[in-house]
Amino acid sequence: MSRDHSPTPPPAHRPTRRTLLRSAGGLTAALAVGAGAAAATGGSAGAAPATFTHPGALHAYGELNRAKVRVAAGAEPWLSGWNRLTANRHSASTWAPNPQKTIIRGGTGENYGILYNDIHAAYQNALRWKIAGTTAHGDTAVTILNAWSATLTTLTGNADRFLAAGLYGYQFANAAELMRGYSGFDLGRFQTMMRNVFYPLNNQFLNQHNDACITNYWANWDLCTMNSILAIGILCDDAAKYDQAVNYFKSGAGNGSLRHAVPFVYDNVDGYALGQWQESGRDQGHTMMGMGQMGAFCEMAWSQGDDLYGYDGNRFMKAAQYVAKYNLGHEVPFTTYTWGTGQNCAQRSHTVISAASRGQVRPVWDLLYYHYGRRRGLDVPYIKAIAESVRPEGGGGDYGSTSGGFDQTGFGTLLYAK
Repeated sequence: MSRDHSPTPPPAHRPTRRTLLRSAGGLTAALAVGAGAAAATGGSAGAAPATFTHPGALHAYGELNRAKVRVAAGAEPWLSGWNRLTANRHSASTWAPNPQKTIIRGGTGENYGILYNDIHAAYQNALRWKIAGTTAHGDTAVTILNAWSATLTTLTGNADRFLAAGLYGYQFANAAELMRGYSGFDLGRFQTMMRNVFYPLNNQFLNQHNDACITNYWANWDLCTMNSILAIGILCDDAAKYDQAVNYFKSGAGNGSLRHAVPFVYDNVDGYALGQWQESGRDQGHTMMGMGQMGAFCEMAWSQGDDLYGYDGNRFMKAAQYVAKYNLGHEVPFTTYTWGTGQNCAQRSHTVISAASRGQVRPVWDLLYYHYGRRRGLDVPYIKAIAESVRPEGGGGDYGSTSGGFDQTGFGTLLYAK
């Protein structure tokens, strides 16, 4: 039986929301007007495109094709980013999956490391297939995805099960989105797993927050949950899930919504607007994780024609500038941040920014720099400087063997350089 493994370009003239907006007078301008209108009305309007674009999550066709062309030409910085990918052991086509029926994160019997290692292997092999066209890597990615969708039925553990459902949900969906249409990939069964195993926990957390005070959980908990719901919505062409995630970003009650994640904005600090991040008083490792989580959310929405990067007057950009500036060694302003904890919303406060894990390296910055600095042409010196200090970015397995080293899919230099 012949097997066609050629990467599939997007159908010509598909009437996506992005092309409709462009034909109406320009994507950025139209989205900016729409964002302003949504903000004025509470952001509850439907956001999903009339027709979903595929691939259309973290990596749209244009980004993938640019990486393919630039790597083939030996151009920098794409080639250096590609070399980071091919040097990562998770990208080897010899990777053998180890699917489990039950995954536990938190409590007795934890085994979730098996899951995130296999997810990153699927994702990295999918990238090697998309960029170099090597069938061995495409086959490996599909083998991993099919093995898990045939096996996994349960995610459990203590409250950390919600982190697992969020982080690994959006990463798994992105790996599957890359392999859509590949011969032998059981997309329908994979979609069923995402709907039945990951989404129920995502939905439960976003609506109930583990029966805790709405502000009890850090921004990252909401954001990884929102990412999973958004990615599942795209993978499954499910407008209701897509809208659920986008509307929460705009007006949700928890700390992952934009105004809660960036509670304070400083209009002019040495000539630049900065935004204080919700976890800045906690530590810088989780704060930079937030840059990666919100960046991933904005990029997935961008692939479907929604400019959340620029929503509410570039509020996220101001936060990224703030975080980058502080982690480059500069001082930034800080306003006392108070929130409710536990089930009775007992008050706690951060009165100073935390220096814990200041300057930690995470592969989150090139995505932000190449959007704000290149796509949009904005002056973002702190984001630019910190991105240059990390480049070329690696991915899962390059920044530690524990779960924190797998919080981001990474490889931003390879995939987003412009």
